[in-house]
Amino acid sequence: MDTLGDLVSRERRSDDPAVRVPGNTPREYDYRRFCTTTWKTGNYLRRLGVRSTDEVTERDEPLAGATVAVVPSRAPEPLLVLFGAALLGARVRFAPPLDVAARVLVAPGDEMDAYDLPPGSQRVAFDAESDDPAVAWFGESVWSENPSFPPTPVSPDAPAVTTGDADHAHADLLAAAESAATDWNLTVGDEVAVRAPLADPRAVAAGVLAPLLAGAAVLLPDDEAVGDAAVVEPGGDAPEAATLPVDDVSL
Repeated sequence: MDTLGDLVSRERRSDDPAVRVPGNTPREYDYRRFCTTTWKTGNYLRRLGVRSTDEVTERDEPLAGATVAVVPSRAPEPLLVLFGAALLGARVRFAPPLDVAARVLVAPGDEMDAYDLPPGSQRVAFDAESDDPAVAWFGESVWSENPSFPPTPVSPDAPAVTTGDADHAHADLLAAAESAATDWNLTVGDEVAVRAPLADPRAVAAGVLAPLLAGAAVLLPDDEAVGDAAVVEPGGDAPEAATLPVDDVSL
């Protein structure tokens, strides 16, 4: 696989679990639904003006037109946005600063007002609705999009995740994911718990990309859920039998 979009390609659709969010209102995606919803998300982001990093000009510094800012929450939407943006050749910035240069901000509605965006940027809420009628609702907006995605060339060297200080390319993220998946010997039916913040690209590689690369599932755990493996913060504790500190992820 060369790009993050390959993880949600048509041939990867199946009834196997892909993402699980336990809790009082549990949410689950199999690979069929996750792939399809990712395509819809990519189409929606394109309609909001998100572009490939190859298409933005130097006047768009720092690549605001190709950046989607995401405020993480224990929900599937941040993962859908990650892959939807990747399909476009755009990049995602998790846990952005309050003053963020991005074409789109995706955040829980009750946190939206804290962020300043460039003129013309769009705001999309999930998890909690916003009182601002100008803020779109993720679920409704994405649901109505086309459930297929036109072929869009994306270079493996293109940035997929940014911290603001550094960009991380598709190829590098996938290489780190493959190493984690091999170390854990992941297979279909396994779950990898994400116990490190997605603001760290190493947590994205090991906690999100690695299980999907292996056909396993991403677990966004509550206080009770336990996976088969977990990516953790340095020195972090986890109930899983196999853990990988982000410091040990080669990225």
